[in-house]
Amino acid sequence: MSIEMSGIGTSMSLRPADTSPVSSAKSGFGDIMKSTIQQVNQIQNTGEQAIQQMNTGNAESLHEVMIAVEEADISLKMLVQMRNKALQAYEEVMRMQI
Repeated sequence: MSIEMSGIGTSMSLRPADTSPVSSAKSGFGDIMKSTIQQVNQIQNTGEQAIQQMNTGNAESLHEVMIAVEEADISLKMLVQMRNKALQAYEEVMRMQI
């Protein structure tokens, strides 16, 4: 019984690390929240379009429609939780005595 060793190969393409700065000095919490809301809105629109395609009979598969709808639901729930945590942090800061 012989064991053969093979290299990893190129089937797993690796990207070089992104060394660019994550954000500029101008972007803050408000900008991040704004972009997150825009992304969630786009995901919601995609889910709505998938439902409309299903209703008109143009959807390729029910699975893809359900995945789009669930992705929209999960992203909205996550956004609501982010809002709740931000509100809790704000309320905590407002309770601090100076």
